[in-house]
Amino acid sequence: MSQGPLAGVRVIEVAGIGPGPFCAMMLADMGADVLRVDRTGAADLGLSIDPKFNVLGRGRRSVALDLKTAAAVAAMKRLIAGADALIEGFRPGVMERLGLGPEDCFAVNPRLVYGRMTGWGQDGPMATAAGHDINYIALSGVLHSIGRKGGAPVPPLNLVGDFGGGGMYLAFGVVCALLEARQSGRGQVVDAAMVDGAASLAAAVFGMRAMGMWNDERGDNILDSGAPWYDVYETQDGEHIAIGSIERRFYGELLRLTGLDGEPLPKQHDKARWDELRAKLTEVFKQKTRAEWCRIMEGTDVCFAPVLSLTEAPAHPHNRARGTFVEVAGVVQPGPAPRFSRTPGAIPRPPARAGEHTEEALRDWGFSAEDLSALRAQGALG
Repeated sequence: MSQGPLAGVRVIEVAGIGPGPFCAMMLADMGADVLRVDRTGAADLGLSIDPKFNVLGRGRRSVALDLKTAAAVAAMKRLIAGADALIEGFRPGVMERLGLGPEDCFAVNPRLVYGRMTGWGQDGPMATAAGHDINYIALSGVLHSIGRKGGAPVPPLNLVGDFGGGGMYLAFGVVCALLEARQSGRGQVVDAAMVDGAASLAAAVFGMRAMGMWNDERGDNILDSGAPWYDVYETQDGEHIAIGSIERRFYGELLRLTGLDGEPLPKQHDKARWDELRAKLTEVFKQKTRAEWCRIMEGTDVCFAPVLSLTEAPAHPHNRARGTFVEVAGVVQPGPAPRFSRTPGAIPRPPARAGEHTEEALRDWGFSAEDLSALRAQGALG
């Protein structure tokens, strides 16, 4: 039985892709009993890969229901009646057309937290348009700000929209609403939009821009590779290191450990001479390998780290010591985060095949053998 901080919380996940499963993974990692409801043709959701590689699907059981049948919709409402929360990631109106919109669900469970994950939000002129992470972070102003000076914007994988601004904000919203429901006895809708979440992640940057400390030119600011003391440098062996020596004391350490502290260099914040300072740092860092710079700088106050590949990161001594990465069903993947001192999160099971636990899970959620026979006869089960 799970002992994570969300142990005892029951969540229905209407299967989707990207940020919805990421939210469900976060909740399951923290001990929630998350039941994924897959459609009977789950391959349409991109789940035809070997399940063990579907890391976002870890930690929960799967039932397969054909929600185009009245019997399956009725079964869903039975599940919802015993749930604390539901999360879904369809375009606005889809769940309503299935007869499972918020009002339908509140009718059977007034305490339900109804989490909705979309790109554009539940309303607004673009609410029903298709999109992906890259589009949502573009509209939020974030994508414009990421990239080298003089170059085009660079998509930061799909971390900012799908996972940071999407799934993580949905998980936060669901837990907030669950806490409120314990006091009020009433559920509510959580409208998590990736464009909203991406904008929220950039709150500090918008603040700096309002202060005149940030401009709209890419690669010209202190945190976007504009500053030479906050950038990535190539080493002698073609690898890279990351430097983040923002504070004066840390910048002093950078100069000391590179041997530049006696050089006639530009002042740290003399922006007009940043290119000159960058050229000097580029020259110095090319004189040693990444491993040599690690021996000199790792663990110091330079604010230094080697730039590791996805293959290298799990093997780094710090990540190994903390157990940042774990292995589940032979697949190396990030472990649950954040950490809890008394009720640690865990991964209770590997990713499931669509419908793998249909009868087992439905029995645990209160369905009898007769109920299951009737659902099979009516074509509701996958």
